Amino acid sequence: MNVRDEFSKNMVSTQELPTPEEVRAMYPLSDELKAVKAKNDEEIRKVFTGESDKFILIIGPCSADREDAVLEYVNKLRKVQEEVKDVLVLIPRVYTGKPRTTGAGYKGMIHQPDPNAEPDMLKGLVAIRKLQMEIIAQTGFSAADEMLYPENYAYVSDLLSYIAVGARSVEDQQHRLLASGMDVPVGMKNPTSGDLSVLMNSISAGQAPTTFIYRGWEVNTLGNDLTHVVLRGYVDKGGKTHPNYHYEDLQQLSDLYKAKDYKNPAVIVDCNHSNSGKKFMEQIRIAKEVLHSTRHNEDIHKLVKGLMIESYLVDGNQKPGDGVYGKSITDACLGWEKTEKLIKQIADLRRGIID
Repeated sequence: MNVRDEFSKNMVSTQELPTPEEVRAMYPLSDELKAVKAKNDEEIRKVFTGESDKFILIIGPCSADREDAVLEYVNKLRKVQEEVKDVLVLIPRVYTGKPRTTGAGYKGMIHQPDPNAEPDMLKGLVAIRKLQMEIIAQTGFSAADEMLYPENYAYVSDLLSYIAVGARSVEDQQHRLLASGMDVPVGMKNPTSGDLSVLMNSISAGQAPTTFIYRGWEVNTLGNDLTHVVLRGYVDKGGKTHPNYHYEDLQQLSDLYKAKDYKNPAVIVDCNHSNSGKKFMEQIRIAKEVLHSTRHNEDIHKLVKGLMIESYLVDGNQKPGDGVYGKSITDACLGWEKTEKLIKQIADLRRGIID
């Protein structure tokens, strides 16, 4: 039976959802898999603190639309990881919620575990937890996801090794406060306007201890010293996209970090979105340009910890319902052959084998 919400005649409750504690109890992470994730967390942490000179690639589909294709992709990624483990740390991008600029369209697996069916949040919560657990069990990876809804993070907080806060969320107070309580790296994307002062304020907020309300509790945080910048390009008032991954942009960011006492200065460069103008093939060129910049400036070398790359099994994208297995139903992605080649080229660039 639908129960009309007491606050609004326009909002109807359709089903009561289990708490994060209840979902975790239904689908617990074994001690063995907890140890796997802890090992991943430590390796990633060392990159952000500068203890390791390895380079991070947060790589995978624009949105995780179906479990079988995502698992096939991540298993392929594991095989490549073994070939590049001396210089690269791969973190599968498994984004289970999809922000929509207008509010319309596919909103990710958490809403629709079957993208061709009606939304079902209960099935979605179970589906995303089971997928993230299966990734750890099958591949030994623990993934990255975007924190689109802060209240949903608790359902998967024990499974993820990297959190992204999107360009539309980075100014939101709840996202910033929750980031300050996390114990894994949190990448704050520059806002869609490109305002770097807003971005650096989000870093300050994420790194500072605070007290706030979360899921009915007053909570105290210690601050997250792994909160860092993600550059993703921006859109001007006229709607034109502009990149912010060039040498001069990275140098400017380095100067902003130096101007204040931030912990563990770091940037991940998003090779798609407004940096590429959503031209997915441009990611290859952008990745190589960023690496070129790191070789010609020691400050930039220390600052740039990795890249974000959108890739899947098949090049490009499709509409939901088209039915092409392993092809993005949101933004266009690099296919697997191009992805594998690019990962190996990035590894060789870091090794100094190719220029």
